[in-house]
Amino acid sequence: MGTPWSVANNLQLARLHRDILGCTRCVVAGYLARAAPVLSGHADNRIMLIGQAPGAVEAERRLPFQGRSGKVLMEWLARAGFASEAEARRRIYMTSVTKCFPGKVAAGGDRRPSRAEVELCRPHLDRQLALIRPPLLILVGGLAHERFLPGRPLADLVGRVFDQSGNEVGSGSRARPLLLPLPHPSGASRWLNDPGNRILLDRALRRLRPLAAAIA
Repeated sequence: MGTPWSVANNLQLARLHRDILGCTRCVVAGYLARAAPVLSGHADNRIMLIGQAPGAVEAERRLPFQGRSGKVLMEWLARAGFASEAEARRRIYMTSVTKCFPGKVAAGGDRRPSRAEVELCRPHLDRQLALIRPPLLILVGGLAHERFLPGRPLADLVGRVFDQSGNEVGSGSRARPLLLPLPHPSGASRWLNDPGNRILLDRALRRLRPLAAAIA
């Protein structure tokens, strides 16, 4: 049985999830034909992973990071010390800047949510952050980077850890939350084709390992 605090937080999170699942803001505004928010996590999770937006597979299964990009991400988390996908999903609250699959572009890839859609969805992420209060944020992809660490090229972010003011911090920092950026795991991204960028990813995962272990 949980403490009164944890029970109250779980009730608040259940209420928040109901609100998100019932949201139709982007449908009303004409950006989506239908809303299908994707959510996963618990009130006592101490790590939050924030992606860009769910993909088609995620929208179908109503779980985050289920497609090919999700498989790559889980491989990265394994390199960072998570024993299994099940452990990663149990320990990490997984969400995204926008909560619904935005659809495809004419060329076939996933459409990047517009700034207007990001703003419509912003209150949901704000409430998630306020309720979970995670000591560690893993930021996956450009929209998450822009939300928390705007105006910086990817190569200046990956492999480094930041405080919420955007200052780089060392491994012993007591700042909370800590922000750890990762590139998007999509196969459509060519960023990791560069050997130097793969070194940055390795560095980021090495930084993540002790941070995640300390927060366990």
